[in-house]
Amino acid sequence: MTNDTYLYTDGLETARCRGEVALWRSSHRANIACKKAIEESIRQGFDGMRLSPDCGKAVLETFGFKRVMWVLANTIQEKSWDGRFGRENKEWSRRTFIPEDKAHKIEFVVDSHPAVLDGFVTGIRQAYQDLGLFGPEQCLPDSRSELDYAGKVLVLSPDTLRESCWSQENQLWYAHDGFGCSPHAIGRSIRCTCLGDGEHTRWNRADFIGVLKDEFLPDWAKEKLEQLSATGHLREAPSMSGMSM
Repeated sequence: MTNDTYLYTDGLETARCRGEVALWRSSHRANIACKKAIEESIRQGFDGMRLSPDCGKAVLETFGFKRVMWVLANTIQEKSWDGRFGRENKEWSRRTFIPEDKAHKIEFVVDSHPAVLDGFVTGIRQAYQDLGLFGPEQCLPDSRSELDYAGKVLVLSPDTLRESCWSQENQLWYAHDGFGCSPHAIGRSIRCTCLGDGEHTRWNRADFIGVLKDEFLPDWAKEKLEQLSATGHLREAPSMSGMSM
């Protein structure tokens, strides 16, 4: 199994309704393989006192952040009663919605010692933070439900991108127009430009985390917005993110 295997985030019943059972099964097998790889990595990386700093490296290389974090979040949710998991890791796990399917979820619960596993989870979360990707904390509050996206700099969710494309440059998009710009429109499509490479395409509103806060806009993105403005490719009076220029 590798991180090329699609991570199916809906339950088996949904997969049956959609005719995607084969896709679900492939993902489920990868989840189980990932769980076993985590257990083996911890077994080899724990010396009885401390966990090796690069303990999770091989697992991440094989399965990728999305699946590893999915398996770990599921594990902590299923063991939420265990006080050996830290409060921050429990809160982190609750931010991942995993469909209720007790018979199958239990099959990819990591069985390593909870106190050691808690350290492993912390290490994986830190490795993810070190990637420097934008998240909800860098976006304006209630972006997805309340704000109009037209003329704004939007943050594309890492879940939408392949992990090989994870970078700030691929996350930041300038929204031109489209029904999806309105939080209350029936249409979901947004015409936008990537601030990293200038690609023009359409995404759905749900593909974005929200509107980037002004203070987190990198200098390179400001320069790109100025270039777009100079060529007349920005809306009439946009500002960097929420804002007017």
